[in-house]
Amino acid sequence: MAEGNPLNEPTTGQIVREGTMKAPFPTATWKDKYLWCELRRQDPSKRPAPERIGDSREIYDLFDEQTVMEQASRCIQCAMPYCTIGCPLGNRIPEWLGLTAEGRFLEAAAVSRSTSNLPEICSRICPQERLCESMCTLNEKSEPVPIGAIEKFINEYAFAHEAIHAHRVMPNGHKIAVVGSGPGGIACADELALRGYDVTVFEALPIAGGLLVNGIPPFKLDRSIVNRRLNLLERRGVRIRVNTRVGRDIAFEDLQRDYEAIFLAIGALKPKPLDIPGANLRGVIQALTYLMEKNLGAQSLVPPIPVEGKRVVVLGGGDTAMDCLRASIRAHAKEALCLYRRDLANMPGSRKEYKNALEEGAVFHFLTNPLELIGDANGEVREVRCIRMELGEPDAKGRRKPHPVPGSEHLVPADVVLIAYGFDPIPFPPESGLSQIRVNEWGGVIVDENNMTSIPGVFAGGDLVRGANLAAFAARDGRKTAESMHRYLVQRGIPGPSA
Repeated sequence: MAEGNPLNEPTTGQIVREGTMKAPFPTATWKDKYLWCELRRQDPSKRPAPERIGDSREIYDLFDEQTVMEQASRCIQCAMPYCTIGCPLGNRIPEWLGLTAEGRFLEAAAVSRSTSNLPEICSRICPQERLCESMCTLNEKSEPVPIGAIEKFINEYAFAHEAIHAHRVMPNGHKIAVVGSGPGGIACADELALRGYDVTVFEALPIAGGLLVNGIPPFKLDRSIVNRRLNLLERRGVRIRVNTRVGRDIAFEDLQRDYEAIFLAIGALKPKPLDIPGANLRGVIQALTYLMEKNLGAQSLVPPIPVEGKRVVVLGGGDTAMDCLRASIRAHAKEALCLYRRDLANMPGSRKEYKNALEEGAVFHFLTNPLELIGDANGEVREVRCIRMELGEPDAKGRRKPHPVPGSEHLVPADVVLIAYGFDPIPFPPESGLSQIRVNEWGGVIVDENNMTSIPGVFAGGDLVRGANLAAFAARDGRKTAESMHRYLVQRGIPGPSA
């Protein structure tokens, strides 16, 4: 049996498409189950680097129907779907892969949407190579199924065929406020609207979408994709109020009075500081400030940040650093250079985004740590004094600690320095009732197992609780919180029979 079962999986009780056993999801026949031996993984084509750096359009194409069916058929429908375990949302991946392999694209998309409120967005921005695809059983013998690209195809197919509807359900007469319109806020508002709640989303910035619009460049996620999802929310009856800062433009106490429950999905927007001399020189800019200006242009609240013909140095090694490098190249920077104090193996950024940045002309100096920013007589940054690093023993998180190499100091020319060291939650205004919410030592909101804060009826999730993280985790928190809020209100006897 070894030749027909290359992964040596147990065959007892094997479920096949034509069989009489009740399958939890569509599975392949015995012959189809090993198509991965004959079909290599194929990724969607992407535009050539010289072409794509000339604009800000998305760089990846969609699969065609034949290719997406072939790639989905590589899924072996294993008894233990580790890909689902690797997905923060617990997406029913083998199920919609099986449907896709059969050409049942609309059914596949419906299954995809059953566990995710923004699958067409997560499929574009999630680092699948660290999540679902890293857990694919095929990694043992071959390459994983291109799960993210297939998820993107089936959902775009559903939109193109007008199969995603925004029917309003019977109102239950009760109101909930959602603060923040990023992935967590979108997911929570969507789930609540489907239960009949009257939901209002409050967004502090002039444009809804949170970091999906303000922080992620359009070459990764076009704004029209987010707007389409927000339009669906509004058609379901959700109201979105922009330019409204809770605790400043509208009192938190007013929300408590007017709404039966509140979900805080504000995110983490406070930049981690650059604690070295010269950090206050002109030309030293926080990554999010830079990305907001480049993403939104004239609609941004940030003044123009020109980098054309300049040497841009990015400090940090995460996805935000990759976004800054690639945005700078599109803004015609003379050079886009990343300084990172660890090596590539320990860099937290997506390998896919790192490869894209390299293709587009970004330069990386690994094991390099900035010590000082040096300016000219006018207070403009001109150089970064750096030191080489070497990796020592792993720290508490398993990452090897970097140590300076004596005598290795050197200068790196710079006209613009972008700080991409990550983000923490912004402290609540001390004069607001929000300040009564308990937080931990780094400012994250403390919640219980139901995502409720120390104030009854006030819930929180996403980056505000866990720190800067992936959109999928925020969406998961939004879905979970919607369920918790509904349960909380039912226990208090608030929702009527229609809920």
